[in-house]
Order: sequence, then C-alpha cells, then structure tokens
Amino acid sequence: MSILDNAVLLITGGTGSFGNSVLQEFQKKNFKEIRIFSRDEKKQEDMRILFKNSKLKFYIGDVRDKSSVSKVMRGVDYVFHAAALKQVPSCEFFPIEATQTNVLGTFNVIQSAIENGVKKIICLSTDKAAYPINAMGISKALMEKVAMSEARNIKSNGPIICITRYGNVMASRGSVIPLFINQIKNNQSLTVTSPEMTRFMMSLDEAVNLVLYAFENGKQGDLFVQKSPACTVYDLAISLKSLFQSDVSIQTIGYRHGEKKYETLLTKEEYSKAEDLGSYYRVPLDNRDLNYHKYLELGTGHLTLDLEYNSDNTYRLSTEEIIDKLKSLNYVPEINELQNEV
Repeated sequence: MSILDNAVLLITGGTGSFGNSVLQEFQKKNFKEIRIFSRDEKKQEDMRILFKNSKLKFYIGDVRDKSSVSKVMRGVDYVFHAAALKQVPSCEFFPIEATQTNVLGTFNVIQSAIENGVKKIICLSTDKAAYPINAMGISKALMEKVAMSEARNIKSNGPIICITRYGNVMASRGSVIPLFINQIKNNQSLTVTSPEMTRFMMSLDEAVNLVLYAFENGKQGDLFVQKSPACTVYDLAISLKSLFQSDVSIQTIGYRHGEKKYETLLTKEEYSKAEDLGSYYRVPLDNRDLNYHKYLELGTGHLTLDLEYNSDNTYRLSTEEIIDKLKSLNYVPEINELQNEV
C-alpha cells in the first residue's frame, strides 16, 4: 500500500509546466484528491478540459493571500509548492513582486500547512538561488532560508519540509528552447545572449523525478539536487538549427538583466557537506542553534571549499547529445512531428 493512497495533494502554482507534467504521473496513483491552486483561471480551464479527471479540484487564489491559502489547505496531506515568479528580467524590474510571491508566499504556504496538519511539503527552488546575483535568485535563496528556518524549528508532529533545487528545465514556459523554435519557424535569427554561456539541461520529466525522489526520501530540512549535464547556449542554437534543418543566422545580443555566465546548483559550502546518492546530491539541514559560543569552544570540523557544482564543471553535452536530448522531449510538438518525419 502506497502512502499516497487516499491522500489529498495540493500543488501551488499547479497550472505551470511542473503541475501539468506531475499530473501525468499522479493520475496513475490512487489519490483521493489533487488540488490545483493558482491565479490563472484560463489555464485552470485548459487543464480541466485536458485531464477530465474528477479527482482534480481547482482553486483560484494567490500564495500572497494567507486566507486563500488557508482555505485550500484544509484537509491536505501533502504539498508541492511550485508557485513562483521565475523570469529573471521581470524580477529585476519588479523585485518587490518577486519577494512577495517567492518569499512571503512561501511563508504563507508553510505556516498554513503547519496549522492544517499537513504531513510533507516539497518547495521547488532554482539554481539561481546559489550565489544569487539577480532578484529572482535572491528571492528564491531567501525562500530556501524561510523553508529551512521553519524546518529547524518545527515540532516533532509537524510536517517534513524539503527543498529541491534544479537548473534550466528544457522547453518549459518562457525558456529559450520555445523561443529558438519560434524564431526558426519564422525564419528569424536566433538571439543568443553569449555563445559561451552554459546552462544545465534537465528535462521536465527529470525535474518531476527529482521532486518525487525528495517526496519519498526527504528528511526534515533536506535540500536535493539532481546531477545534470550542461551545454553552451551557442551549441543549443546550433543543435536546434540542425534538428530543424534551418539556415537562419545566430545573433549575439549580450547579457540580459541579471544573467550569469554559468549557473550553480551547489555552492562550495553545500558541496563540502553534500551526500552523493548516485543520481542526486542531498544536503542535510544545519541544525545548530544560536548559541554560537559553544562552537567557538568545540569547533565544527574542517570544510573543504575546493569545488562547487556548476554548469561549467559538470558534464558538457556535445551537439549530437543535445539533439538526442531534444528529441526525447515528448512535450514539444514541433520536435515530435519532426522526429516522426525522419
């Protein structure tokens, strides 16, 4: 018997790419109910029509509004917290909005979950939270700190709170792959910010598997990261040109607001204490309290800060490997159609 049997699951921000993908998996489970919580009534209606599942219940609301969160949280067993502002340039121009959704919204979700007897919460984060330089990453880093703080102080009968941090999810809404495909279809130049810029390449299915792994194995305050390959943005553009047999040019347009040359999934400090689980890294919660004087007397051991885990030192995909990975994206219709023609 699965722990999911007859359970009630809540997915905040459930109309996004993650919510749609995880539902493909969870429809096979024996849930009592899956609640989709978001602000977008149009996307909720699209999901209602697509899935046609009586176990799906839709709730309009905003994580910024504690009262709307508390209403949807009643009777919930497990929470996947995916609601967030994720676009780097948008958050750069509206950092207060990012803070209200990503930080205060997360606090509302966790507090409501505690008050309503939820068993487990998985908070979805991003590589931009490690060594953050932009408002989106800073707000997500603070979101992680909020989750860890609550996990550290939670009572023994409270929910388990875990965090998953992952890199670029290929072909997710607002990402570069749909942009490049649209530019190719319209015979426009591919706009590359910087040819040497590297990004982790993770499929949406892999992102879902990471969250499910954390859900099944996570202990209080754990942070999970999946090992992922990376590629340069230029090689990605070349691979899409090859896949679509396109001769459009590639135009370098420079960095956008708040962008990094490469992304980090584990900082040096986190990597030094991470547990290697094969396909994943687990970073346990730091459970020390505010009585710092005892650490001056006893010490905390030696940290080896030689290496971080980033998109420049992970495995680098060749163009052939990028093409193979693109072909595996069963949620990109244009690639599926092209693959069927070959």
